[in-house]
Parts: sequence; C-alpha cells; structure tokens
Amino acid sequence: MNAKSNDIRLGADIGGTFTDIALDVRGTIYSTKVLTNYTAPEQAIFDGIDIVLRDAGLSITDLDIVIHGTTLATNALIERRGARTAFITTEGFRDVIEMRTESRFEQYDLNMRLPPPLIPREDRFAVAGRIGAQGQELLALDEAALAQIADTIAGSDFRAVAIGFIHSYMNPAHEERARAVLAKKLDLPISLSSEVSPQMREFERFNTVCANAYVRPQMADYLARLQSRLKEMGAKCPVFMIHSGGGLISVETAAEFPVRLVESGPAGGAIFAADVAARFDLKKVLSYDMGGTTAKICLIEDFTPQTARTFEVARTYRFSKGSGMPISIPVIEMIEIGAGGGSIAWVDAMGRIQTGPESAGSEPGPACYGRGGDRPAITDADLMLGKLDPDNFAGGSIRLDPNASSAAIGRDVGDRLSLAPLSAAFGICEVVDENMANAARVHAVENGKDISNNVMIAFGGAAPLHAARLCEKLGVNQCLVPQGAGVGSAIGFLKAPFGYEALASKLVRVSQFDVDDANKTIADLKATAERFVSSGTDGQILREITAFMRYAGQGWEIPVPLPDRPFTKADVAALKDSFRDCYARFFGRAIDGLDGLEIEIVTWSVKAQDHRPRPEAHKISHGNRDVAATATRQVFDPTAARMLETGLADRASLKPGDRLHGPVVIVERETSTVVTSSFDAVIQHDGSILLIRKGFKA
Repeated sequence: MNAKSNDIRLGADIGGTFTDIALDVRGTIYSTKVLTNYTAPEQAIFDGIDIVLRDAGLSITDLDIVIHGTTLATNALIERRGARTAFITTEGFRDVIEMRTESRFEQYDLNMRLPPPLIPREDRFAVAGRIGAQGQELLALDEAALAQIADTIAGSDFRAVAIGFIHSYMNPAHEERARAVLAKKLDLPISLSSEVSPQMREFERFNTVCANAYVRPQMADYLARLQSRLKEMGAKCPVFMIHSGGGLISVETAAEFPVRLVESGPAGGAIFAADVAARFDLKKVLSYDMGGTTAKICLIEDFTPQTARTFEVARTYRFSKGSGMPISIPVIEMIEIGAGGGSIAWVDAMGRIQTGPESAGSEPGPACYGRGGDRPAITDADLMLGKLDPDNFAGGSIRLDPNASSAAIGRDVGDRLSLAPLSAAFGICEVVDENMANAARVHAVENGKDISNNVMIAFGGAAPLHAARLCEKLGVNQCLVPQGAGVGSAIGFLKAPFGYEALASKLVRVSQFDVDDANKTIADLKATAERFVSSGTDGQILREITAFMRYAGQGWEIPVPLPDRPFTKADVAALKDSFRDCYARFFGRAIDGLDGLEIEIVTWSVKAQDHRPRPEAHKISHGNRDVAATATRQVFDPTAARMLETGLADRASLKPGDRLHGPVVIVERETSTVVTSSFDAVIQHDGSILLIRKGFKA
C-alpha cells in the first residue's frame, strides 16, 4: 500500500492507563481516550474506534489503514507475565544472562539488587559446538544432544524457544541448523539471536532473543485477535505496527519479532514532536510526554529524534544504567520515569514524599476515579490544586471525586508529615516535577547538551498540566502544546514512515578494511531493510548508511554517517576522517598524535524508510491581540505558593494571534494546559498553544 494524503487513517495507542485513538480524515483529526482494559486490551481499541467513527460520520469499512502501538510487550517483560521459554546456548555460556557484565551500577551499595534473569537456570540448556570470532567453525554442532534437548522441552510446558550461540552474528549457520533440528520435534515458535539482534556482545544479544521469545506467544495471540475482531467488524484495511525505532512494520513481522514493539508507544510520541518541530522550523526541541503511567523526555535535533542501538527495561534503580534488562535493538532514545497521572504518591522511611514507579493504572485508578482505588495518585494532587475540572475530565466520561482525593492524600501523605491536604498535594506535584526535571538534566548532560535554549513540546494527557512548572525548573523559555496533545502518540503513529533498520556486527580494523566484504554486508542489509519497508509501501525508499566505530581498545562506539554508494579502496582515508570528525563533535576533539592507534568498525547499519515530504514551516507567533478569560476558578500557583483566582478559556474558542496572560487554564476534551503566573499563552496558526515566559524576547 502506498499511503496518500487523502487516506482515512486510524492510530491506536494502548497505554498503561488510557488507550488513545486518533482518526485522520483527510487532514481533520477526531480523537478520544478510553480507559485501558487489562483483561482484553483490544476491547478499548474497538470502543475508541466506535466513538471516533461516530464523531466523523463514517463506518469501519471506510478505514484505509490502522496503525497500532502498544505497551503490552513492555509490561509483560516488567511484570514477568510472558511464556515459559527454553534458552539454548553454547556450552560454557549457560549463565551469561545471569552473570551479566559484572559491572556495579551502584558502587557503594552493599545490598545492590540485580534484576533476575528472564529465563531461570533450570530452563537454560547448553550444547556443544563453536563458531569463532571471525565466523569460522571451530567445533561442529552436537545435533544428537540437540535432539535430546528437544525431547526434554517437548515433555514440559514450554511455549517458546530462544537460541543464542556465541559469535552467531558473524555466522548464523549453527543457530539455523539448531532451529531445523528442533522444529522436527517441536511445534513452538523459535527465535534466533542472529535474526533478532545480530550484534556483538553476547549478554545483550542473549537477553534480547530471550525477551523476544518470552513475549512472542502472547503478542502473536493478541495481534491475531485484533485482526480477527477488526475483520468481524467489517474492516477491510491493512493493520501495521509502529516499532521502537519509529517506523511501521507489518503485523506478521511484529508477531515474529515482538521485542521490536517494546518502546512503540513512546516512539510515536517522539515522531509527533518531531513533526511539530518541523512545522515550526525548530532545530532544537525537548519532547515531554506524560501520560497516565510514565513520563518520557526525548531530545530532537534537526527534526529528528535521537536514536540508540540498545536500551533497558525494568530497571531496579530509577536512573542507574546497568540496573535493568538490556534490549539490543534500534530505538528512539529517551529517558523514562514512573511519573504519570496514575503514579502512586507515598512517604518513605526518611519522611520524604515519593511518586511512582507503582501506578494505579486504569484499574482501580486514582482515588478520584471512584473505581475502587483508595491510594493517592498524581491526578488526585492535580485535582486538589484546581488544575482539573472534576466534571469535564476525559471529555466528561469520568466524573472525578475531589473528596476522595483529599481523603487519600490526607491519610497517606498529609497525616504522616503533619501537612494539610492542600500542602501535601502541592508537595506531591513538586516532587514529580522535580523528578522529571532531574531526569531531563541527566539525559541532557549524558548527551553533552544544554537544553535551556530548546523549545519544549508537551503532549500526553498529563504533560500540559505540568509543562509550565517544568519549564520554570529547567530554565526553558518557550513550550508548545500542539493540537491533539492529549493523544499525541496516536497522532504520531499517523506521521510515522514505513521504516526498518537492519544491523550486523562485523569487527574489522580500518587498516584491514575489505572493500568487497563491506559492500556485500551493506547490500545484504539493504535487501533486508527494504524487504520490510516494501511490505507496506510502493513509494520511494530512502536509505541511511551508518558505521558504528571506535578507537581500538575502547568499550563503546559512535555512529558515523556514510554515503550511500559502493566503497572503493580510496575510501579508507575518508572513513578515518569521517570518524575523527564525528568523534570531535561528540567529545570535543579527536585522539591524535598517538602512533599506531587503530580505528575499528564494529557494526554496520542500514535504515530504510519511505519518503515523506517535510511539512510547510511557519514561524512562531508571539501574539498581537490580548484576550481575557471568560470565567475563573481557584488554582494553586507554584510561584505564589497559594491558590489564585485563575482565568479559564476554552481552547476551541481561541483564535490564532490571541494572547492570554497567566495564570490561566486552557481547557479541552482530552487535557488542560495550565499557564502559571510566570508565563503567557499565545495561540499559533494551527491552534497550537505557545507558553512563553513573561519578558522573554526570542
């Protein structure tokens, strides 16, 4: 299918608390939020589809494409609710996923807790056979032992198999042969590390293939149910999934490689923010996505989100790299904390207010939902501070109970700290905002960036409630709240290209660069990436070639963009120069003057995606018409540290060029934008809200 501008496209994002639906009918967006159904996650999608189709006056047969992202795979890994999986590996490497890298992410913590391996030791099997570091066979695969392992697996209640052999990224022959042997005796999905993550470093690669196998049966069942129900409802359009790298893949690919869906929802949000950045010609952006369960920060430069080749899920320590489960796949890089509207507030042993990572979710939800939850959440604090209208939450579909919020906050936080419920609510919001600000600072420092000159783009149901205060803490002067901010990730799905990134690790020193081997590797990667992309589009396909390089002896690599053409022997010097230039941009200067210091290529990458024209750019407007709010209510202002009579404005009634002076709350169906006394709000040409610090001159 080749997506056209007049397609009727639907995006569906299942989150931990809400399921967001966005319908694009030739440029007009219809959207809704529905509480996520944990028992049958797809049901919330169908409920949301009914609402937006009714609003648009369409039937399900009118849909041209459905694009879906979900946190189900992530939640299965975090909550350990996947299938019982057998892991088969090379003899001597059975305990790699338990030994990890032996690095200490908390140097002085004598009681440091490591996340337990996804596959327990009794479910891990070792078999003789060895591939060398250059891809040569050192020891033949013991197929007789494999057959015995297959019998053992068949006699137990395993539902999936993962295979990870040492150095299989260089030569997958043993893994492929092992799958053939096992398939003769087993009717189970079998995942190979050489297909799921053909990259160097066995700990990360083994974890990734185990994670893929672990969630594969559950995701395959879910995707099959989703497609079946859509067909029963009369839908005739194809369904595509957004993956963690921000591109679209077929449902069949997603069912085979579900680990690629682990960060699919947040990826849609980053794409949404990048599209907004392009529409306003903003080269440096800080994306801020806060929903019901988590909050995410992403750096976007030149309209492109930063990417990485590995990330972690289920961290046992909030900000500590190495404390989680590594997943080695292409991903949009962001930092995520358990700070959403449903995050639980509590008091620790030292008498400090804490928020998250535990979330009330949609069942039972925050105390104010009246669905059985009695513990205070951030939404309860927002309600007490006047940020939310109890009669118009989620478009009026959920009636909030301020008394329940006050009782929960007073009991679990206020009474323990001798604070009035209002002061306790302010403390809860200050803690969550400071946690998010600290996460943003850490992420910026790790990337060598100063974010004070960035424009923030805030979206998600809870982000517009907290964005102004976060800007105050970070020293950010401007923040955009786009149209459809409450369902930003779902709208981002509609902006995503059909795309796929293929990688292959082949360690080689530049001084020994083999032109023919490099050209063959890249050609194979191009074929792989383009095969996935062409399953969704027959349009023009663009490619990006990247080599991940380092100085010999270093422990990590940097990305070096390369031209999309065959290499020649004359390119060796250019490779070295490109690496040194990139190294200097990352670290300030290249390492020169050391005789014999070799440069290595570790991994090749080919990213393919269909061509999407950049939207027409408009400059940010600072407003030329002061507008007064038509109503008021009491809202707590953090700068004044007290409740203030605050203006209320309906977003739908505002026109481009209108400027409202804070404090004011701009309300809409899916969220509200809180403009503190330090900011003004200016309506842009497309209806976006610009929060601009008073006195700031761009």
